Amino acid sequence: MADISEEELKGRIVKAAYAIREATALLFTSGAGMGVDSGLPDFRGPEGFWKAYPPMKALGLEFPMMSNPLWFTKNPPFAWGFWAHRLKLYKNAVPHYGYEVMKKLGASKLNQEGYFVFTSNVDGAFVKAGFDQDKLLECHGSIHWMQCTGPCCGNIWSGEDLAVEVDESTFLSPEPLPKCRFCSKLARPNVLMFNDMHWNMDRYLTQQKQYETWLKSLSDHSSLVVIEVGAGTGVPTVRHQSERRAYKGEWEGKLIRINMRDTDAPKGSIVLPIGGKDALTRIENELKNLK
Repeated sequence: MADISEEELKGRIVKAAYAIREATALLFTSGAGMGVDSGLPDFRGPEGFWKAYPPMKALGLEFPMMSNPLWFTKNPPFAWGFWAHRLKLYKNAVPHYGYEVMKKLGASKLNQEGYFVFTSNVDGAFVKAGFDQDKLLECHGSIHWMQCTGPCCGNIWSGEDLAVEVDESTFLSPEPLPKCRFCSKLARPNVLMFNDMHWNMDRYLTQQKQYETWLKSLSDHSSLVVIEVGAGTGVPTVRHQSERRAYKGEWEGKLIRINMRDTDAPKGSIVLPIGGKDALTRIENELKNLK
């Protein structure tokens, strides 16, 4: 936890609870830190990545280098070894209690102006946790959907039943590797990677349209509060989105930033320098005390 007292933290949690109670709409935004309490690795910085993928350390490959579609052309078994391991990891992960808190908070606003989820995570955790998929924007796609590496067409398909073996000592996957259902070329996850010119955006664009429709439905008198969890500065997409949506003439109580390390925020934001599950659980308990 950042260098603040328990008393100060308690005060911030009370402020967050008040802001949420008075809100007419909630926007949940999240980055990789949201999944840590579910047992998922934190890829922030090379050491975090190499701890989960030791062979990449020996090769000097950091996360942005591995999460690159070039490997599907250069070394398909290596590309699929990396993604198959992540797919298995995410399929086995159980969303922590913080997701349930978010779902309850969202439901509490349904008779007002509702909620939406904006996440850069590709783990599919919000779907697994039971969130309404019409209220979800996965801005970097989802590992649970597949596409052609070509791509040969605009179609994607579910990878929920996909099982790809991987040697965790080398992170190589043996043949046969997943193939496109429409042309039999090599398949890949429908995830936006670094330097990615062939990501199929169709699913994302559908979600984006739903998000924009919800934003337009908010009235001029809306009290929108953004609850951001675990969004870092390395790829600041989520943080930028949070700040853009929270600002409406002033910041006071409109952005709740939950982050153990990247605690910078606009003046007037409520910063909770603790883990996502802990923060959300404490906010839920404080909301009960306010009633």
